[in-house]
Amino acid sequence: MKAKYLISASFASVLVLNGCTSLNASSRDTAPQAPLENTYWKLVTVGEQPATVSDQAREAYLVLHAEETRVAGSTGCNNLMGGYALKDNQLSFSALATTRMACASPQMTLERDFLQALKRVARWEVVGETLTLDDAQGQPVAHFEAVYLY
Repeated sequence: MKAKYLISASFASVLVLNGCTSLNASSRDTAPQAPLENTYWKLVTVGEQPATVSDQAREAYLVLHAEETRVAGSTGCNNLMGGYALKDNQLSFSALATTRMACASPQMTLERDFLQALKRVARWEVVGETLTLDDAQGQPVAHFEAVYLY
């Protein structure tokens, strides 16, 4: 009788442990996807250049506000605002404007490159927590990572 109980308990333990292992493996394979809109997207690269933040400078970022179809953010120097149009995986920005504050040379270069990249955007793709903006030829113009503020 003891042997049957021990075998049954061992078998049940194996099933439970195997079930947990399968659950953990499948949850790792399906990483959460950050939404394009209403997410704080921190600029990581423009073209192939890293978007570095110097001392006393703000990071460059975008937020696409779905309700108003407005974009807001920072170029790393100035505030950024404008409109955007979204259809499936196509994205374009319009009426982009910035404040007109002068910054140190690295931030001004980043701002120029970032604004030029946004004018070329034709498509977007989010994979996990990474946003890639591509031009009409499918070449990446900027990469971002999702940042959660709370």
